[in-house]
Amino acid sequence: MRWSLKNSTGRTGDGRTVAQMMSHDTVRLPFEPSTPGIARTRLAAFLTRQHASNEVIDDALIVISEMIANAVSHGVPAEDGAIEISWSINGDLLELSVLDGGVGGHLKPIDFDEDSLSGRGLAIINRVADRWWVDMSKGTRVNAELALTTH
Repeated sequence: MRWSLKNSTGRTGDGRTVAQMMSHDTVRLPFEPSTPGIARTRLAAFLTRQHASNEVIDDALIVISEMIANAVSHGVPAEDGAIEISWSINGDLLELSVLDGGVGGHLKPIDFDEDSLSGRGLAIINRVADRWWVDMSKGTRVNAELALTTH
C-alpha cells in the first residue's frame, strides 16, 4: 500500500503564505490496526513544526488515535484499501478528520465503566475535543476540533 501526502502552500493578497494562515496535511494510509501509530507520528511532527503546545499535541494524538481506531474497527476501507486522515490549522483551531468508506450506522458516545474493554473511543473524543461531528454524505467522515490555546 502506498500512502500520499498533500501540503498546501501559496500566497495571499497581503503577502502572507497560506501556510501562515492555514496549514494542512492529508494522508491516505492502509486500513490496518497499525495505522493510528503512523498517523500519530506524522501529526506530532506537523504540530511540532507549527509550534503547538505539548498539551495540544497530546490531546490531538489521543483524538486522532481514537478516530482512526474506531474507523478501522467499525468502518470499511475505501476502494483502494486505504483510510483518509487529515489535519489542519485554521486560525486558532486544529481540525482533525478521518474518512472511511462505510455508510450508515449510528455514532454516539456510550457510557462505560473502568472495566469496559471497548466502547470508549467516542466518549474519549467527546471529552478531549472541543467539538466533534460526523458527516455521512460520502462515506463516514468523523471530524473534531481542538483549540490551539490551552484552556
